[in-house]
Amino acid sequence: MLTKELIEELKRKGDGELARLVNRQSDLKSLAFILENLGALPEGFNGDFLLPMLRHDHPDIRRLAAKNIAKLADETCLPHLADALRRESNTLARREIVSALGRMRNPKCASLLKEALNDEDPKVVCQAIRGLLVFQGERDVDEALKPLLNHPNEIVRAIVERAFGDGESDGRESLPHSETFDFLKNVVVQGDVLDVLRHVPDESIHLTFTSPPYYNARDYSIYPSYDAYLEFLAATFKEVHRVTKEGRFLVVNTSPIIIPRVSRAHSSKRYPIPFDLHHRLAKNGWEFIDDIVWLKPESSVKNRIGGFMQHRKPLMYKPNAVTEYLMVYRKETTKLIDWNIRRYDQETVEASKVGDGYETTNVWRIDPAFDKVHSAVFPAELCKRVIQHYSFKGDLVFDPFAGSGTVGQVAKALGRRFFLTEKDPIYVERIKSKIEPSLFGEDETRFYALDEFAKVARNDSITANATCR
Repeated sequence: MLTKELIEELKRKGDGELARLVNRQSDLKSLAFILENLGALPEGFNGDFLLPMLRHDHPDIRRLAAKNIAKLADETCLPHLADALRRESNTLARREIVSALGRMRNPKCASLLKEALNDEDPKVVCQAIRGLLVFQGERDVDEALKPLLNHPNEIVRAIVERAFGDGESDGRESLPHSETFDFLKNVVVQGDVLDVLRHVPDESIHLTFTSPPYYNARDYSIYPSYDAYLEFLAATFKEVHRVTKEGRFLVVNTSPIIIPRVSRAHSSKRYPIPFDLHHRLAKNGWEFIDDIVWLKPESSVKNRIGGFMQHRKPLMYKPNAVTEYLMVYRKETTKLIDWNIRRYDQETVEASKVGDGYETTNVWRIDPAFDKVHSAVFPAELCKRVIQHYSFKGDLVFDPFAGSGTVGQVAKALGRRFFLTEKDPIYVERIKSKIEPSLFGEDETRFYALDEFAKVARNDSITANATCR
């Protein structure tokens, strides 16, 4: 009976018994089991029995053979791998052969890896890049890699951009990553978001969480056309991208909406806002990360299914819409999430950790909230989850369409700072009633009209520049 223990025992004996066991296998499953469980190979291990398997009829065996040949780190295997690479038609096996060449870290592999840069499979190209980056700095290697900055595949481009970038910091930040400008902390500005953002410095926001006004579905959100509405949102989130710190997050709560029919002679129209907005965000430098579904109780939503329940006629089915989307984006960067985390001291990281009871799926079951002034408010629980999952304590959380101010209220309660913009004076008054000003220095909530904020921003910028000099 084949077991992992038997394979390990024969491997360590090193007397050729393992090779004989492999050669006795007539069924694919047993052969694959042995190859998958070879593990680390001891120094001096004779792996000659692996070489013929590069010509096996089944691509999985060829793939596993290449994976184990790499462990030998024996340059006498290179002609065999080169031959296998040039005739391999299976992309998974080809990818493993290229990976094997890369893991050998032998300069003699470089020419083969450069050949693999022309492979039609972007994943094979990525493996070749990884292997060649061991020799980064050598002129011929750099000359082979840099043209891939214009490769049609976005993942290939990102790997090369990261390799030939400027390292840990690109010098864009005027403040340390974990900090922001004092004049933005716990501030509410009454004014159009695009007018306000003109006075906000680059890379000053850690997290944006918002629900844009729905297209012509409420009295506070009237636009001349759906395209005009989408272009307004695109322009807004382009500016949000500018003011967001590198690698940080934007979470947008939207859902398809229905514009009621004008008369019985016309039909209602449904607009897929999150899907139409997505490609505009991606075009402006937002990398899609996740879609979270906010699931509401059916009793809390408008009844659309009533007519169908009575007549059951095909084509007339209109289900009750009990979901909204939280579309999660990250400001594009070549840096990994770990880079963002390392911008904070250990005490802040520990204090910001999410506690037990978090949702493990992308479906969040949360009851909606209602407000006597605003007709579409965030539930505090929804804000709490987003802020906890996508920011650290002390971070600046931005809501460009603040409404009744729930994002600011929750951010403050969670030890974050907030920056809110809202153009409707009625809603600003509602925010004032919900977010009480504090008497404790930097935690004080400040309310500005647009011209007041512009003056404060200008003065703060002058002070900051003078300090830098």
